[in-house]
Parts: sequence; structure tokens; C-alpha cells
Amino acid sequence: MSRIAETFAQLKREGKKGFIPFIVAGDPDLATTTDLLIELARAGATLIELGVPFSDPMADGPVIQRASERALTHHFGIEDVLSVVTQARKATDVPVILFSYFNPLFQFGIERLAGAAAEAGVDGVLVTDLAPEESAAFANALRSHNLDLIFLVAPTSTDERLQMITRGASGFIYAVARTGVTGTSEDTSQSAESLVARVRKVSNLPVAVGFGISNAAQVAEVWRYADAAVVGSAIVAEIERLSSTPDLVSAIGEFAGSLVGR
Repeated sequence: MSRIAETFAQLKREGKKGFIPFIVAGDPDLATTTDLLIELARAGATLIELGVPFSDPMADGPVIQRASERALTHHFGIEDVLSVVTQARKATDVPVILFSYFNPLFQFGIERLAGAAAEAGVDGVLVTDLAPEESAAFANALRSHNLDLIFLVAPTSTDERLQMITRGASGFIYAVARTGVTGTSEDTSQSAESLVARVRKVSNLPVAVGFGISNAAQVAEVWRYADAAVVGSAIVAEIERLSSTPDLVSAIGEFAGSLVGR
């Protein structure tokens, strides 16, 4: 059983729900990213999504696009991102998921990535633009190192497609709360609850909901029907706002904690 599966199993035993914060590696810099991973774990993160910055983040809204642009000015690669996880592993065992587009992973090398990610302490990979029909080789490479391949499902996914996606997934299913790109939202979409119900009919995997979840009330609403809530743009926006302040890391920890009632 993977660390992600063990984490969700423990949540279920304890009658709790999960919190999955997202940050972009290298924003504002790699050393701070290490500190943020540790701080988010302390603040109550169940898992952490670590975004690999990419020059064409088509699934992301303006907040995360700007974060990727800032990170890319530091001219680092995937090995450096993995080194951040290695450093963070000295202080926390909270699962870490690489959130990426396929191009940089392919350029790095699929087999090489699987081995290096496992060695660094990564627990899974979510590739936003990897179609399940084309994922077999990648999934096998990850599976050989006990890493989970996380898939996105959307309100527009047909029942047939949900069945296909969930068959190839492991760890958990990431349900997109709305169509479109990432970003904050005033209200969580009613379609998200319906989507989670549809996923549960075809899979026993835990379901996390993200895209547009930005405050404690929305996290609590997602917890009502899903296993975990993902918060990305709201946290990244706070990093952007506070990037020049000396207490950035602790402030982000406080913000993340406030989302889960800490």
C-alpha cells in the first residue's frame, strides 16, 4: 500500500477529512519551497501538491501562471525540485504529489523520473494533460516504484470515461469542481457534489475536490461530500502577496491552518 493510500485509510478510520494544499516549486525560491512544505505539513496538510513550473500551464489560472513565471526565472530543473522534497523529508512524512504537465516529465525521462522521484520521497504524480488512453507506460513506471498516478475528472466527463479513468488511477481521484482553469471562486459548484457521487459509483478510491476552493467555508462544504479538499490559487496568491516579507513561511502556515479550523 502506498503512503497516499495509507494516509486516506487512516483518515477514514479516524472519521476525518483531508486537506491538500498546492504550491509552485521555486516560488519565491527553492529554499523557501522546502520550508513551505514543512510548514504546510505542520499546519495540517494531509497531502501536499508540489507544482512543477511550466512555461505553458494551460490548466492554470492567472495566479498560478504568474507563480510559474516567477519560478522559471530561477532556471532550475526537475532534479532541483526533487532535491526540495529530499530536504523536506528530513522533517515530515506527509505525502507529496508532483503536479505537472507531461512535457517536462517526458523530457526528463519517464523511467528516470519514477526512480528519482521515489528516491526523493515523492509519493505520486498528477499530470494534467496526460490522457488515460496514453498513460500505460507512465503508470507502469510509477507503479514499479510504488508511486501513485493521480487523474483528474471533470463535470463534463461521461460515465464511460469515468470508468476508464478510475481503472487506471491509484491513490485518489482528483475531481475538478468546475470547468475551466484553476482559481478562487465565491461558491463551490453544485456539479462537484454530483461528480463525486458519480465517481463513487465506479471506484472505491478516495475523492478530493479542487479548483475554486479558497476559504474555510468552502473547505467545510467539500468535506461534507468528498474525502479531501484541495486549495491552490488562494495559497499561491498569499505567497505572491507576502513574498517580500520575512515571515512569509509562518504566515502561509497560519493561512493554511485557518482553512481547516486551526
